[in-house]
Amino acid sequence: MTGDIVHIEMARVEGAQLARLVDDLRDLVGADRDLTDPAIDRLVPDPYPEDVDASRSFRETTRDDLLDRRALDADTVRAALDALRADLDAITQSEAFEEHVIEIPESDVDAWMRTLTALRLVIAARLGIESDEDHDPEDARFGVYDWLGYRLELIIEAADELL
Repeated sequence: MTGDIVHIEMARVEGAQLARLVDDLRDLVGADRDLTDPAIDRLVPDPYPEDVDASRSFRETTRDDLLDRRALDADTVRAALDALRADLDAITQSEAFEEHVIEIPESDVDAWMRTLTALRLVIAARLGIESDEDHDPEDARFGVYDWLGYRLELIIEAADELL
């Protein structure tokens, strides 16, 4: 890491898969969002769980702005991953696992962290993860959830080095 750039190493296959997940997130929070989707509920905070009316009012007031922000964050991440996008069927195995350095300007680090966190929230909603007890590391379905947590941790550590 040099200056105000965070460097993250990622194999092409990882970058391509992350780009697909970010595309899916972008579709979820985009203009045609389905507000009945439980994943949307996970992406919009519930600040007053003991006060249903206050929570509903807050969520209705802030939901669109928050989801629009998540869409912009996803666009930032997608742009950074463009170089790793590939038709994985058209590249060799060695090319797929070739490490690439992604440069994340300090100004984009928060967008990356919010996007990876949002992806984890969506996956948690899909898998029914409400607490640590619901997460089974032996179940392969949780692999992407764990991998995103690992990637998020690497970005946080790299960003901390900027301070």
